Amino acid sequence: MLVLILVLAAVGFALLVVSLMSGSVIWAWGCIIVCVIGAILLLVSALTVRGRSD
Repeated sequence: MLVLILVLAAVGFALLVVSLMSGSVIWAWGCIIVCVIGAILLLVSALTVRGRSD
């Protein structure tokens, strides 16, 4: 799952760069959505690992 999170972070960064270069709000919203999905996956991953160690 960590690899998926890293890929989402890279995609989010690419969308941010495209958004800044083109000035389009659509790309910025795409960046925000991808980053939120990545943050949720990171939180779920951290909670499942923490739950297993107890």
